[in-house]
Amino acid sequence: MGQDPNAADNRRLREAHENQIPIIYFLGIAPGRYQAMLPAFISGWDASALKARVAFGASDQEIPAPPENAIERRYALRAVKQRLHQASFREAVITAYIGRCALSGLPDPLLLDAAHIVADKDERLGQPVVPNGIPLSKIHHAAFDAHLIGIDPDYRLHVSDRLLVQTDGPMLEALKRLDGGTLLPPGRDKDKPDRDRLALRFERFKAAA
Repeated sequence: MGQDPNAADNRRLREAHENQIPIIYFLGIAPGRYQAMLPAFISGWDASALKARVAFGASDQEIPAPPENAIERRYALRAVKQRLHQASFREAVITAYIGRCALSGLPDPLLLDAAHIVADKDERLGQPVVPNGIPLSKIHHAAFDAHLIGIDPDYRLHVSDRLLVQTDGPMLEALKRLDGGTLLPPGRDKDKPDRDRLALRFERFKAAA
């Protein structure tokens, strides 16, 4: 911060480096939104260049400690990248749909997940981009992942016969009423689900029927 390495904030970073004190690193993922990355450590300090280097520890350690070797550093960075991917993808998808479930219209972002159309393990189509995501409530996300709800490339909703033949209360009936409906669109056309990805996912839905 600034040009003086001995300024109070900079001095605290240096002390954190010298004593290997864990810090919390807040990474911006959207305007006014931050993801807390912890534990993090100041692993390098260069007063002349006015730079500090940050390293990330493993997120499940009982006692936070800086990574000791290259393998631990790679593991910790991979864990951080995965958490960042999940947070930024969720934020972007839910924001694109103005905080509503694309199936039910449920308007509370706290109750929504960002569901992947194509899983991120697919290197060609699984990128963390809005056209590969749909905001869904917890129950709709579970049904989508279990191939009990399908979405075709024309954004029409399909409910599996496994659910349609059952009779078991209002929640099930609400799911069954989705059959034949259409996906609620995002605010911008460019954020609409990608039709090629939907086609691939819909084939899996039909195969699971």
